[in-house]
Amino acid sequence: MSANDRKDQKNSAFKRGGASKPFKRGGAPRPLSANIPDITKKTLGKRGLAEGGLITDWVRIVGPELAASCQPERLAHPPRERSGGTLHIRVYGGAATELQHLEPLVLERINGHFGYRAVAKLRLIHAPLSGRSERAAEPKDSELPPLDSQSAAELDALLAIVDDPELRASLGRIGRAIMARSAAATRR
Repeated sequence: MSANDRKDQKNSAFKRGGASKPFKRGGAPRPLSANIPDITKKTLGKRGLAEGGLITDWVRIVGPELAASCQPERLAHPPRERSGGTLHIRVYGGAATELQHLEPLVLERINGHFGYRAVAKLRLIHAPLSGRSERAAEPKDSELPPLDSQSAAELDALLAIVDDPELRASLGRIGRAIMARSAAATRR
């Protein structure tokens, strides 16, 4: 089979719908990050987020503290318009109140990111953040300050009556945090 016959086979497979695009060779290799917009456009477009930069730059747009407790869900525009949309934001915990007070600033930052007035208002959805469990907000045992041996023994004695191991662990973390804070306050 000659090179021309193989090329004809590839092109005929493309014309029949067997391949999505004709195969091209050549050019310099592209970084993976350059292909991300092409890969994610269809999926993000279904949620009104065809501009994936809103998701990838979310921490930079709203700041790390707010981004830890909220994330963009979808962007809904009026029919046949690309401005004046409503950004649905998933919010976890008490950050909703803070986000309501910061709405004008957040809108200014989002619209500054787009370069035009793409978003006119925010709609908050009170729900756990996707890709994170509710337990992600709890401090890990390694982040808690250590207790002295007497305080640890007192806490263990109090927790001995709790049968559920998960509840016992949660109460233990809370107790350790409270005891460590009160010990730190008395040292001052």
